[in-house]
Amino acid sequence: MFALDKLIAPVAGIIDKFVEDKDLKLQLQHEIETAMQNANLAQLEVNKVEATHKSIFVAGWRPFVGWVCGVTMSYHFIIAPLLQFGFALGGIDQDLPEFDFSQLSTVLMGMLGLGGLRTFEKMKGVAKG
Repeated sequence: MFALDKLIAPVAGIIDKFVEDKDLKLQLQHEIETAMQNANLAQLEVNKVEATHKSIFVAGWRPFVGWVCGVTMSYHFIIAPLLQFGFALGGIDQDLPEFDFSQLSTVLMGMLGLGGLRTFEKMKGVAKG
């Protein structure tokens, strides 16, 4: 709901500037919120259909992204430092490939945030799986 509020707030500010009637403002804000919620519900239905699909190329993209993020995070924080330490102990001057972890962390944090919502659903007893 917080993300929805962040999307609607700028539009509400524009409505406030151009619409003087308070009832009309409330009606327009309600229509915008309803449209956003309907779009979210439609996306949830698409997600459900994708998740139940038998093909791994349709249903498997989320786990794939999760595994890529996990493996890359393991490399970045565990494997590469251990390799560098081992190379230094062995007297080998070897630079390992580096990458911009900030781009991957954005994807990972988004997935973990969604995972947190799933845990919240399960705690509240509204999860179906």
